[in-house]
Amino acid sequence: MKNLKGLFAVLCAFYVLTFAVPFGISQEKAASATVQVHVVITDAALREDAELPPLQKQDIKVKQGKSFLPVSQVIPAQGENAALQLMILIDDTLNPSVGNNLQDLKDFISAQPSSTVIGVAYMSNATINVAQNFTPDHDLALKAVRLPRGAFSTMDSPYLSLISLLKGWQQEKVRREVLMVTDGIDRLRGETPQPSRVGPTSQSGPNSQSRPKSSTATNSPAGLNSRLGPDFGTVYHSMPAISVDATSASEMSQRFNVVVYSIYAAGVGRAGRSGWDLQLGLSGLTKIADETGGECYSLGTSPLVSFKPHLERLQKLLSNQYYVLFDAVPRKKAGFQRVNIQTELPNSEILAPDNVWVRAAE
Repeated sequence: MKNLKGLFAVLCAFYVLTFAVPFGISQEKAASATVQVHVVITDAALREDAELPPLQKQDIKVKQGKSFLPVSQVIPAQGENAALQLMILIDDTLNPSVGNNLQDLKDFISAQPSSTVIGVAYMSNATINVAQNFTPDHDLALKAVRLPRGAFSTMDSPYLSLISLLKGWQQEKVRREVLMVTDGIDRLRGETPQPSRVGPTSQSGPNSQSRPKSSTATNSPAGLNSRLGPDFGTVYHSMPAISVDATSASEMSQRFNVVVYSIYAAGVGRAGRSGWDLQLGLSGLTKIADETGGECYSLGTSPLVSFKPHLERLQKLLSNQYYVLFDAVPRKKAGFQRVNIQTELPNSEILAPDNVWVRAAE
């Protein structure tokens, strides 16, 4: 009997050493198999006249596919966490008539709390001209606001200007947000080369037989060869889709946790009078705002009578923002992951980026 008890004790010890320790290690590996992601979200009221209670950790759900990711913290952007860097970008191709709305913009700047530092810059030449760098002195920011030039530069693209800002913006652990005042028209790369839709290659060109057929579909730096024949050159069609730079600007904004808002205003030139171009410009601004967790303010493509009600809406959004920290499963390489941040609280709508950047597995 004693021998049986001894044998049983040995077997128990063997089980603990063989199975229990690896199990503990596997749990530790599972715990370290996630990385923490932080993102700025906005709690927008569905009804302005109804109560909007503060968000708690249990109110936020981060959904990825059919799964829910664990939320570790929901921190209100208030008090010691209220710091905000707000850059105001004004398009220099805007019609100077927007000057009637600049006082609304100045009133908005004056109303910002001391925890907000403000910068003012003008968009032209696919970059930005900084009139006032980030400053807690809001009077300095007010003095930097001027009428847009109402003229073209050699390269006018509000999206490339936004990208230029993002590339030079030093990352800090504060909210980083942009307010763009523009018509959204990409005057630099707003035209995309397309093959002619007329039909097969024409044989009427004087030298059409001397060139290979493949040349009619060959990409060139200037565009695509016309299907009418190689001697007809390249063909351009005006703005058939939203600017590709709008997509790049949206992705870079999400990469660096920058929330982008925009106010639609009328620009100058023929494009500024074209309903088609105006609609595409507005679509580009809306795309970036939606995908970064911001909003685009407009009355369609009609000039706004006043910026005031839209800036009042923006002020409420800035006052109802949160940092959300959650755990995501990393991949071998750092990259975007699609998430959907939501709540079931009544009267609440979460504005958040469509994608988050998740660093690589360690």
